[in-house]
Amino acid sequence: MADTPMPLPGFTAWPSFPFEGDFKIKHLDPPVETEPSRKGEDSADCTACTAPDDAYIWVNERWRVRTMDRPTGLPMVLMLEPRSHLDLGDLPNLLAAELGVMTVRLERAIRSLDKVARVHVYRWGDGAAHLHVWFMARPVGQLQLRGTFLPLWDDILPPIPEDQWRESLAHVAAWLAEFGGTPLAQPPRIDWQAPAKLTDS
Repeated sequence: MADTPMPLPGFTAWPSFPFEGDFKIKHLDPPVETEPSRKGEDSADCTACTAPDDAYIWVNERWRVRTMDRPTGLPMVLMLEPRSHLDLGDLPNLLAAELGVMTVRLERAIRSLDKVARVHVYRWGDGAAHLHVWFMARPVGQLQLRGTFLPLWDDILPPIPEDQWRESLAHVAAWLAEFGGTPLAQPPRIDWQAPAKLTDS
């Protein structure tokens, strides 16, 4: 007897759902007996712990902010990480309190960019063991990108221009540095050329 397809959930009809056409829901695999280890459970193998400060756009004594290695489809995608090898539930009170302050500060810095309407904040805990909180900017006017599918749209949209991306990174880093820490992102060099000769106007 053929399997009866499961009905599609209502979100497939939302305007923000990035796909169209025929879909079917995958079957849910049976649960595993033992959860797999995440990347970097041991701090010696953790890429966040071993990354140098110059891999980040802004750092201070307890926090660092990094980006992807290239522009993506959204105006800005950043990650906030503690220097210490800790997950969310492991944060001591000082870092837990600072996480709230840093979240608000970084959201404001990203929202201060031109053409950014909203900043979505995400934390997924199944990838890397070292806490990293995602900040994703939704472009102003792009209402189809509202809501939970923004990370999918980031992978679908064409990358923004690199010069614009680098300028925005430098802006956010400088904004954060107004409250302390060290901005490490630099704006792109101005691409200008002197005229070959002077002419009378």
